[in-house]
Formats: sequence, structure tokens, C-alpha cells
Amino acid sequence: MYHLRKLPVAVAVAASLVSFSSFSETESNNSAQIEELTKRIQELETKVQETDYIYDQQPAVLTPDFEPPQGLIFSGYARYGMHYSDSDSAYIDVGSSGRSVGRLGNEANGGEIQFAYAKKADNGAVWDIVAMFDQWGNRAWGSEGGVNLKKMYAGVTNVFESQPELYMWAGRDFHQRPQQGLNDYFWMSHDGQGGGFNNLNLGGVKLDMGIVGQVDSETGALGNDNGKYALTSKLHGIDLGIGALDLYANYGFASKQADVSVQDNNSWQLGATLGLGASNKFVFKYADNSDNSAFDLNDDLKVIYASLEGGISPTDAFKVDYLASFKQLNGEDTSDRNEYSVIARPMYQWDDVHSTWLEAGYAMEDHDDNTEKKGWKVTLSQNVSLGGLPWSRPMLRFYVTAGDVKATDVEKVDTLAAGAMFEAWW
Repeated sequence: MYHLRKLPVAVAVAASLVSFSSFSETESNNSAQIEELTKRIQELETKVQETDYIYDQQPAVLTPDFEPPQGLIFSGYARYGMHYSDSDSAYIDVGSSGRSVGRLGNEANGGEIQFAYAKKADNGAVWDIVAMFDQWGNRAWGSEGGVNLKKMYAGVTNVFESQPELYMWAGRDFHQRPQQGLNDYFWMSHDGQGGGFNNLNLGGVKLDMGIVGQVDSETGALGNDNGKYALTSKLHGIDLGIGALDLYANYGFASKQADVSVQDNNSWQLGATLGLGASNKFVFKYADNSDNSAFDLNDDLKVIYASLEGGISPTDAFKVDYLASFKQLNGEDTSDRNEYSVIARPMYQWDDVHSTWLEAGYAMEDHDDNTEKKGWKVTLSQNVSLGGLPWSRPMLRFYVTAGDVKATDVEKVDTLAAGAMFEAWW
């Protein structure tokens, strides 16, 4: 992450030099002041490093010990590049759980640019004001094209002495969007405008709650409420010894401003994530009248989703990430089916710059009417990145992707593509 901080740091250092010169009367004083100046510069650098917003496409929640830097905080996520394909289809798409055959070499362009300003009040309260603009041009990401205002909110923490970690917010924000990596899937997502709180301490366990309205997306993410609302909650910080347990419960409803077809509908969701050791996680969701969002208000739809994901490291240089998932959908207005997905991504790090990844995935839709849809994908990617870890970014990625999709009584659709893309979060 890069802060717009060079000028404030330079001013601080210059002020230190002026202070130093006015007191340098003797050689011993010189040595003492040089040592003090070095210490002050190190403290400034440490302070700047510790005030990073960690941008991972999740809501940003301030903590009481956050020390606001001078100026704006610039953060974001983006991936852009060429994806050339002269075959039947440029991408491989099966099922409804994101990129179920794997996202590597199988994802579209787009990005999110965020600016934040934070301030600590004299009473210790820490405030932030955040704006984000995105450009995806992809309906799956809530955008029909162009640049949209994705965030505009204010928040504050350390207001109540008995609840110093409680963070309150109001406005338009990312909201409750647990994400999986290999399939790029938000198995719950309630981005919208409203308000709520995070980290209400209930004796060691923490509670998040919010109420949000879905943004009218007919003109991208530029509209007002469309009449669909969600009451969301998350209980987290439950330590079971083998890992942390997080619990989700959400309720969706509509006002008379919503489309007539959903005004009398409601929905609810229950979900859980359980850590299994240091690098594995189990996910479960049950949804009634909805799938990924309580905003769906899809009457009679019932969804069960379960997955196991994680990674292993046979050596320091060789790592393998994996994800296996199952999804069941039933309802009058949907095709009753079971969906299966398996993805594996072996990664070898040659040094702290170069790496080679191979991602293979298989997915299938098994419909109750005895029809099937199945697909596979393999991507070989040569990468150049800043750092020696799989998640080090920015990354330049040069890849080749092959795969196909076959549905019952439908001609097979082949994919062969090559691309060059950068990906970064900061």
C-alpha cells in the first residue's frame, strides 16, 4: 500500500534538522542530536508502516490503536490485461459459485480505487471518511459499465469507554462479503447503503450488525435504494481450539418501493466458517429464498453450500492451494441441481521475483432432469512479483489457458486463450 505521505514526512524531517541546527553548539551535542534525529526518523517510518489500511476487498474496520497518517490514504485492487482467444469461448464458466473451474487465466478486467481520510479527535475517538470508485463493466460484479461510486461512508471507533473496539459506520460500503480465493466467490454479499457496527464485545466474542439497502443497479452503482433491504449479523472470535468459528445470520425484506413481484417476499441465511489448523477452512451456508444475498428475495429458492479450502507447503519454495465445494439448489423458478467443483493450484517460487503456477479445475452441474453440464480448465502462468510469497503483489502474469464445457445434447465449447495481466492490491 502506498500512502500520499512523502510531503508530511519530508516536513517532519526538515523540522527535525532545523531543531538540530539550533542546538549544535558542541561536538558532543552534535552526536546526541544526530542520534535523536535518527531515532525520530525511525519512529516516523514505523508509524507510517503501522497505519496501513489492509485492502483485501473487505470492509475496512478501524481499531482504537490506529494512528492516522497525514494526508490521504490511497488503496485499491485492480487487474487489467490482454486475454486473447480465437476459440469458441474466451472463458470457462460452469455453475453458480464464482469461477468454479478456477480463476487463474479465467477472469475479466476491472479495478477499485479507494481514498480515505482518517483523524484522531482530542478525546481519543478515531474517525475515517472513505470514497471508492470502481470500473468492472461486468454484471457479476454489480456494474453494467463505466465508473461507479461503490463507497461513500464515515465511521468512528473508540467512542465508548466500555466498548473501545466498537466501530460504527453509516453510508455506502462493502458489507458482509466473505470471499474464497481460487474460485473468486463471495458466498455472501450485501454491499449497500445503510449503517451498523462492528466488534461489539460480548465477553470475548464479538458481534457485527448492520442494516443496508440494495443500490439500484439499472445505472450501475449510482442509484438510490431499490426497496430491497437486509438485516445482517456476524458473531466472530469464537475459539474452538482447532481454529476460529464465525457465525452468520441474515434476513432480507422489501418495502413498497420495491418491484411488486417481491414486496411480500422475505429471505434468510445462516452460515459458518471454521478454521482447521493454520491454513485450512470449512465453509457452510443454508439460504431460504436467496442464494448469495438476502437481497435476492427469490420465492421458494433453497440453497445449501459447503466447501473445504486451504493450502499445504511441502517445501518453502513449493506450495499447493486447493478448494473443493458442493452446492445444491432447489426451487420452482430454478433448475433443481447439485453442483460440484474441485480446484488445485501448485506454485513454485524460483526466487523472490519469479514463480510458476499451474492451476487445474473441474466442475459439474448435475440436474434433476438427468441433464449435465461439466467443464475443465488448466492454466500455466509465469509470474513476476514484488516479494517471495504467493500473495505478493503487484504481479505481472503471462499465461496460457485451455479447457472446455460440455452440456447434455449441446455441442462442446472449447477454450484456448493466452494473456498478459497485472494484478495488485495496495
